[in-house]
Amino acid sequence: MKIIILSGSPRINSVTVRVALHLKNWFTTHTSHEIDLIELKDWNLPAVQTVWSTPDKAPVEFQPLAQRIFSAEAFILVTPEYNGSYSPALKNLLDHFPKQLHKPFGIVTASPGAMGGMRASQQLLQLVPALFGIASPSMLITPAVDKKFSPDGDLLDDGFQGMVHTFVTEFLWLAEKLVAEKAVA
Repeated sequence: MKIIILSGSPRINSVTVRVALHLKNWFTTHTSHEIDLIELKDWNLPAVQTVWSTPDKAPVEFQPLAQRIFSAEAFILVTPEYNGSYSPALKNLLDHFPKQLHKPFGIVTASPGAMGGMRASQQLLQLVPALFGIASPSMLITPAVDKKFSPDGDLLDDGFQGMVHTFVTEFLWLAEKLVAEKAVA
């Protein structure tokens, strides 16, 4: 299964990307799934004008990104919280593509603050069904992200390992079931 982790912060010195890096490393080490990390800071997407219905319908400079998105069988959305919501850059990226019919989505939020992006997670729970996706039942809410993960994605707080384990276990349960069901259909 091909899983794409979307790191939704456009900031160069993002602390949110630390969680995305940790998850990428975890999936690479513990599963045989193909894992791809897309960092929004690497893509200066214009405001959405049209939906790219196929990779070749995207502007030439965004066709490599479009090919990666279209190849995904599952997504993990990793976002900071901006003014009580998820990253506008993440929403803009998702709006460039058609609905993700029955694809599984993991929801991960992160913040240096005490709430860890809880309000953003609630809004993502509304966005995923609008994309025709299916949200994993367990979200990874990450308060004090700058103290839990190193810039390279290493877990600094061993007490948070249980939360990560629950998230990846539940996400994989859902994703593997949905992707296997789609293969049979």
